[in-house]
Amino acid sequence: MGYVTAVPHPRSQAPGSARAGRLSLAVALLSGALGAAVALLATRQQWSQGTATVAGGAFPLTAKGSDVTGVPAALAIVGLAALVAVFAVRRAGRLVVAGLLALSGAGIVTAALLGATDSSALDEQAARASGDTSASVDALSHTAWPYVAVAGGVLILLAGLLALRFGRLWPAMSGRYERSGTPQPRRRAPAAEPDRPEDLWKALDRGEDPTGA
Repeated sequence: MGYVTAVPHPRSQAPGSARAGRLSLAVALLSGALGAAVALLATRQQWSQGTATVAGGAFPLTAKGSDVTGVPAALAIVGLAALVAVFAVRRAGRLVVAGLLALSGAGIVTAALLGATDSSALDEQAARASGDTSASVDALSHTAWPYVAVAGGVLILLAGLLALRFGRLWPAMSGRYERSGTPQPRRRAPAAEPDRPEDLWKALDRGEDPTGA
């Protein structure tokens, strides 16, 4: 005697899909926006510090994230734009934009990790301060801000992955065009009633002749 495998009806899965879509949308929006803000904030903070020997003395040097690398800030803006653009496109376009969002997050993570141990920005400052192109920074140390930028990139990457996985369940921006692609007809103003003075004034304001047939 054979066994019959019960297959759930497609409608029974709709509520679960709707909940997954709403939850993933909320998480993606929150993580994407927060990640971009965190990454931009981190690039404006001090990433490294050190000293340069100038005229026999130690000259303090500091470098912000934007001095070390401009990649995280640029990709944070790209990621934020992609997060908004996800809702303006459909189907294949949404997948492309979601992929760009994920790549922006991955790029921020990579650039921030590389910048966490970079000393080239301080070496350039040391060369300018000492007048010696071969000078390098001494007593080099780094702060935790590069890793804060990494966290921001991870959040943007998460938003991109959620968009790739659940983006088909998310709503899209509504336009003035219907699904058929034809513009919706404009509603015509009601004809003015000659017995009502206020309607006559409104018709005159619209440039209409209230006395016309």
